[in-house]
Amino acid sequence: MTDESLQQVREQVTVVWHLAALYDLAVPRDIAWKVNVHGTQMVNEFVQTLPRISRYMYFSTAYIAGTREGILREDELIRPSGFKNYYEETKFEAELLVEEIKLTIPTTIIRPGIVRGHSVTGETIKFDGPYFFINMIENLKKLPVIPYVGKSSAFINVVPIDFIIKAVVYFSENKRAEGKTLHLTDPNPHPVEEVYRHMVWEITGKLPKGRFPLVLAKKGLDIKFIRQKLGVEKETLDYLTWSAQFNTEVAKEVLKDSDIECADFIDSLPSMIAFYQLHKKENHYHIQIK
Repeated sequence: MTDESLQQVREQVTVVWHLAALYDLAVPRDIAWKVNVHGTQMVNEFVQTLPRISRYMYFSTAYIAGTREGILREDELIRPSGFKNYYEETKFEAELLVEEIKLTIPTTIIRPGIVRGHSVTGETIKFDGPYFFINMIENLKKLPVIPYVGKSSAFINVVPIDFIIKAVVYFSENKRAEGKTLHLTDPNPHPVEEVYRHMVWEITGKLPKGRFPLVLAKKGLDIKFIRQKLGVEKETLDYLTWSAQFNTEVAKEVLKDSDIECADFIDSLPSMIAFYQLHKKENHYHIQIK
């Protein structure tokens, strides 16, 4: 972009959306840092040169909480004792940078949960996040029995993309969202095992039986061939037993005059599975497992 073109952009832009990030639970730290942290710093610097900026919409993730458990609030940005992967760590560091410019730039920080396809059509652009479990079940469906993986009392927070889109557009036009950090997470999440049971039923027509020890599952996924055969990243298993709840009071308050709600995961699971079954043989939907 020429200096002249860049100056024209600076004079015209009023809203900046920063969604770019390297979302890969298995990403090396140096690569994640370059994209997620250094990249955010560069966008921050650009935003601060815009004379007409009315809103900076920054996409973080609810999982900047790392290994923290319990109730997680929107107005907290607490460094955890650890992170489950470098994606979480670098997104935390990036959010710290965005938090610094809230005082001078009208900013809204979005913390989505795990994103899935459209709640009605099931449409998505890639099979990651919860789709790793669908991959696994699909690749094991010929077995006489599909077991639960470990034992969990945790909840999984998965949100449909249509809810995310409607909510963030609403936030970008609503003054009450300015200066806020907002959890776009399911206010009524389901237990991990309930979701897994419904996935197994939708794909195989039978219910899971027995349990495969989580420690053995992790050891198995240390082996590249097994990861690739099942279509699962090892780091996915860390979310099966992570016990945390996302408080959404700030987001609820901003959305209270709208009709925007998060669709129930279990109710919309059939369309999600149907879209997967229709496109499961198309490689461009699948994440390359390394």
